[in-house]
Amino acid sequence: MRVAIAGSNGLACSIADAITTNTYHQIIILSRAPKPQLSAKGWQVVVVNYDQAHRQDLVFKLAGVSVVISVISGPAQIALIDAAAQAGVRRFAPAEFEGPAALRPQTDALDRGKRAALERLRYYQTRGMQYTSFVCGILYERFAPGGMYASRIGLRSGIGAEGDYLMHISQKKAQIPLGTNGQPAIISLTSAEDVGKFVAAAISLSQWPPELRMRGDRMNVSRLIQITEIVRGAGFQKTQYNAQSMQSALQTAQTAQNIQQQLRIITMMATASGRFDFASPNLNALVDVTPTRFQAWLQKAWEDH
Repeated sequence: MRVAIAGSNGLACSIADAITTNTYHQIIILSRAPKPQLSAKGWQVVVVNYDQAHRQDLVFKLAGVSVVISVISGPAQIALIDAAAQAGVRRFAPAEFEGPAALRPQTDALDRGKRAALERLRYYQTRGMQYTSFVCGILYERFAPGGMYASRIGLRSGIGAEGDYLMHISQKKAQIPLGTNGQPAIISLTSAEDVGKFVAAAISLSQWPPELRMRGDRMNVSRLIQITEIVRGAGFQKTQYNAQSMQSALQTAQTAQNIQQQLRIITMMATASGRFDFASPNLNALVDVTPTRFQAWLQKAWEDH
């Protein structure tokens, strides 16, 4: 089976690595520019342009592709969905890789075109193209040295640096968002490497439901911080945030026109609302993947720091 991966960042590479290591599927990497470092791995890199004027060229380059896995967002992803449908692609996985879509608000500052992509895919599903949203919760890599950016993940998110989400491990600082019940929020988490393994295994499933949920670990934020304190051998300075204090912090960031801080707080508010947690990780039960638990991953990630 021929699988196209749209994107060349760290998560796309984790998925490509898992497919080439654990399956016999052929992959191509769709990229806006040549990627010699990926070609050196023996991967076929196909340079594409997602502008409307290049639509037919994109359709041509998708010829013979059965599955598209997208790690791009916005108008480029919509163009890719349209071209995939025209090229006869059988399955499409959009750039989701967070919490379930049903938990997102109607007006979502963190959307980045995800709602529009799912609406487009529902339309094409009625015409024979299956889709699924891969749900993984929070990526462990948010808590790596340097944050997600160090793994080239979330480069366009604006909040992928160390300290942008819940903990700044190097500075031993942490934030605890409280849910409506007054208790620390609960999150589901998965490593990027395991996301790749789950996605690779899911390609061969006989059917794709609208959502395939994977999980490496699940805990409340206080336990997350406690594990990190154990691994680092030091206590953290912790600040709790309830709905009122988060709203106040957001208003302060808005007054200062600090977009990055607004995104940090909105993401923390989303965490408090339960957006990044889910029950029934159905993909875990469907494939033979044993994910790494958070503490083991964190220990290895920080062992030389």
